[in-house]
Order: sequence, then structure tokens, then C-alpha cells
Amino acid sequence: MTGVETSDSVSDDSGTALPVVLAGARGHGRTHLHNIRRLEQAGLVRLVGVCELKPLSDEELDGCGSPEQSSDFGELLEHTGARIAVICTPIHTHTELALTAAARGVHTLLEKPTTPSYAEYERLLAGLEEYGTHCQVGFQSLGSHAVEAIRELIADGAIGSLRGIGAAGAWVRGDAYYVRVPWAGRRSLNGRDVVDGVLTNPLAHAVATALRIDGSDRADDISELRLEQFRANDIEADDTSCLSLRTARGTTVTVAVTLCAEQAGEPYVVVHGTGGRITFWYKQDRVLVERTGRDPVETVHGRTDLLENLVAHRLKGDELLVPPRRTGAFMRIVEAIRSGPPPEPLPADAWYRAPGDLPPRRIVKGIDALIAASAESLSTFSELGAGWAVPPAEVHPR
Repeated sequence: MTGVETSDSVSDDSGTALPVVLAGARGHGRTHLHNIRRLEQAGLVRLVGVCELKPLSDEELDGCGSPEQSSDFGELLEHTGARIAVICTPIHTHTELALTAAARGVHTLLEKPTTPSYAEYERLLAGLEEYGTHCQVGFQSLGSHAVEAIRELIADGAIGSLRGIGAAGAWVRGDAYYVRVPWAGRRSLNGRDVVDGVLTNPLAHAVATALRIDGSDRADDISELRLEQFRANDIEADDTSCLSLRTARGTTVTVAVTLCAEQAGEPYVVVHGTGGRITFWYKQDRVLVERTGRDPVETVHGRTDLLENLVAHRLKGDELLVPPRRTGAFMRIVEAIRSGPPPEPLPADAWYRAPGDLPPRRIVKGIDALIAASAESLSTFSELGAGWAVPPAEVHPR
């Protein structure tokens, strides 16, 4: 995470820090481990347990004390008396682990995507309501204070009438990315939905951030949806895709993303108005406002950490930034991808291998410019004339 802003310390009536269990402490889970350590030093939480198939070494736990370790998540929660669980595990385990915690009265920070299907999403919502526990979904970009600042600018008419929102993400992921874990790049694994594609996982923030800026993040907020999904890599899921949707408010939103970029770039969302535009580099919390007849203005905003927000919600009643119901529109997109046809393999002449000494990876020809053009024009790959892009049938997300 970048630009994390720590708020004043939060403590309960007894002044004790909340006990936390981390499920999944390797890979991206290391980010959560470091953040828990930061919040421990602030007196907000204490790490009491780590759930991993193979226990962490003393070196991996450096600075985190000696938490109890177990591969049995439920037993670990009970033994440690945890009040919060951070779940950073494979996508197809999200629902089960979150409900395991909820059944024990434990609140959760659940990594995105929320669940791998809409049915699982509804099961999660029902379980949370039944057990009376709360969940925060790990879309870190939605903790950025820039999101509300942009919404206020739009509402104030700073860029005129809203014309649409485009999002772009050009990332680089090599062959090793898809062999690091068994579920990487899979649509399903052993009969269970996974849906680990570029739109649903690595660049899911581009989708969720665009929806939140429009105020269209709930399940009933999407009226139309078109998907164009492709893959250069020998995987099941998509690595180069775009979507075009219309929200119930009438806003056109496009998202174009790839893991096969020529050069890695910062993902961004651009809000188009009749009198200007706002560009938001969401990993950097950086906003550029460009208005007709005025000098551009760039600002960098703070960010509320999602685990810290969950602690504040638990102890002080602060509003959760990313409760599951505010990922409903995103989950409609996940379901459309899950239930739709698999991504089209790109023809051999549409991509090439990285040259020289670079780690082995596949690069889609001209994709960086194509993605930028999509965000600029609010167009899909096929509308922009990409020879390999075939316009798909429209999806009805409800």
C-alpha cells in the first residue's frame, strides 16, 4: 500500500489491543503481516495467531512475537480468542473461512475478490447477517481520501457534466506468476470456482474504484455490461481484457487492463466531463484535475488503512469503508465472467516473448497504447479496431 495515513489511536474501554489472527501470511499475506506489526506498535491490535499449511519460521515472523500457529483456522480462532481475522487465502476459500470466523463472532478483513461467484456472495451476506459479525473487503484503493474528494468535485460541477469514467491498467506478469500457486490463472480448480483473471483479481481495483467514484457499487447499480476477454498466456482465465458497462445512473464506465504490457505502468481512473477531466492514480493517491481555461492542479491525498478502519468500526462504530454489500456491483461482474464463455486465446501474431534477459513473459503488441486509448475514448478493444478483438454479446447482469 502507498500513502497510508494512520489516524489517532483506537482502543476499547479496557485499553487493550484487539487480538488478530492472520490466515495466509505468505505471498501477498506478507503485506498484511507487516501492517499488523505496524498497528501493533500503535497499540491497536496484537497478532495472536497465524494460519498456514506450513508454519512460519522465526525469520518470517521477525518482529511479530510468537503467535500460535495452526493449519486449522477454526480451532486457532477459538484457542486465541481472536476478535478479528485477516483472510488472505486462495479465492475459492474466501466464503468458507469468512463464515468460519463469523460463526465464532470474529470480524474479518477479507481479501478481494469478495467471493468467486454471486451465489457464494449471497451465502456470505446471509451468514454475516445470521451471526451478526462484520466484514471489510480488501479493496485498499477505496480507503483513499481521494475517492470522496473526486466525488465532491464531480458533484460541484468542477468538470462540467459527467460524460463517463474510464479505467486503465497495464501491468507486467511473467510465466512464474502463473505457476506460483495451483489456482493462479484458473477459472476453476477441482470443481470449485476460482475466477482468477485480470479483471477479477490483480487489477480488480481499477473496476471497483471506477464504480465507487460513480456511486454505483451496489448489486443493482449495473444495467448493462459487455465483456471482451482474451489471453496471451496458456492459462484458463483472462490476462488482457476490457469491459464496458452502463450504471443505473446512466454513466458509461469502461475498464481496460492487461498483465502482458510492454512497459509496467501505474493504473488509473479518468473521469471525463464536458468541461475537463480528473485523473486518479489510485495506488499513489494522486489526483490531477484539468479544466478548460484553468491551470491543472495536482494533489496527493491520505488514505485510511482498511484494517485500522475495521478496528475503529469494532470499537467506536465508525462506518466501514468496504462492507460486502458495497462490492455488489463488482460481484455482478465477477459472476458475468464466471458464467460466461472462457477468454479467447490471442492469435500467435498478436503477442511476442520478452526479448533479452528479461524474465520470461508474453507481451501483447501495442496493448499499452490500446489500453490508454480505451480510457481516453471510453471504447472497447473491438471498437478501437484491434484486429484480434471480436465484439461479444451483451451480458445482462441481473
